[in-house]
Amino acid sequence: MKDTLTDANFPRTADLRVYHLGLRPGEVANRIVTVGSPSRARTVASHFDTTPKPFELASERGFLTITGRYKGVPVSVVSIGMGHPNVDFFVREVRECLSGDMLIIRLGSCGGLIDVPVGSVVVPTSSVAVERNLDFDFASDVGSTEKPYRISKPVSADTELHSQVHKSLAAVKPQHWTAPIIVGTTNASADSFYSSQGRQTSFPDQNEYLIDHLQASVPQLATFEMETFWLYHLAACWSGRKGKLDKTDAPPLATGPVQPTTSDPPTAHAVSNPLAGHDTVIRAAAAQMVFAARASRDFITPEQVSVLEEWTAKGVLDALVETDIPTTRMHAEEGSVWAL
Repeated sequence: MKDTLTDANFPRTADLRVYHLGLRPGEVANRIVTVGSPSRARTVASHFDTTPKPFELASERGFLTITGRYKGVPVSVVSIGMGHPNVDFFVREVRECLSGDMLIIRLGSCGGLIDVPVGSVVVPTSSVAVERNLDFDFASDVGSTEKPYRISKPVSADTELHSQVHKSLAAVKPQHWTAPIIVGTTNASADSFYSSQGRQTSFPDQNEYLIDHLQASVPQLATFEMETFWLYHLAACWSGRKGKLDKTDAPPLATGPVQPTTSDPPTAHAVSNPLAGHDTVIRAAAAQMVFAARASRDFITPEQVSVLEEWTAKGVLDALVETDIPTTRMHAEEGSVWAL
């Protein structure tokens, strides 16, 4: 690797493609919907304008980015898979491909911890992280002074974007869809689908009372999933950091083995320093579709999923375009895939 990478700290190809998402400046917009699965990304992108033709990039690491316009406004949808690590890849690498502000809405599935029907949509005000304590002796917990799971302090969504997500979802919700849209709640993002979410398997996870403990200690707890906390956390860290980086200090370039597959690659790209404008902010919110009711063990049907994803995709796209970004804090259109 040393022969092909100039700096392993932040690997990038010679033409400025980031290592895992495969993106370069001009291929991802300031307004972004992030989802878990490629099929949901395509549902979101089905609402994009036909002009310009949406740009697609599928990286070797399983990330899919589709960028175009919605109601004339540049937008992207990025499918990232599951879990905190993939959120970290997504936020950090897109940040290095993009000048100006970032608005990110996560549209994902979740488990409901409150008595609501599957098909409900929760717009969480805040999120806590639930993590397996690796210092706990899970094989033999006798006499252990450690607790098996750690719960973080809550971190909040962006207030304006959160409010707009709720408003836009309510505006597009079909009249026949009886499940509610819920706000004013807290989400729990776990580092495992199983142990840290209290699911019972044959492993000695010591999680029989985890959900009871969470409900007793986290006010307004409503949902369980695996990504929202890390998105809110990174957004808060970026927007609240002290000082500014040197705008002349470009990120390290590399000639590593990133070979993304693209559709209709543009003839020109924006290749200006993607670190320009360090007084920028990252604003994050989430819309969580309740696929599973943990108390009743009810699970959503495939037919319900199709309808739910269709109208919530439109709702979060509307929320993005209704939230203002000053023109001085937008990535340049010249050479981008969304240029008209």
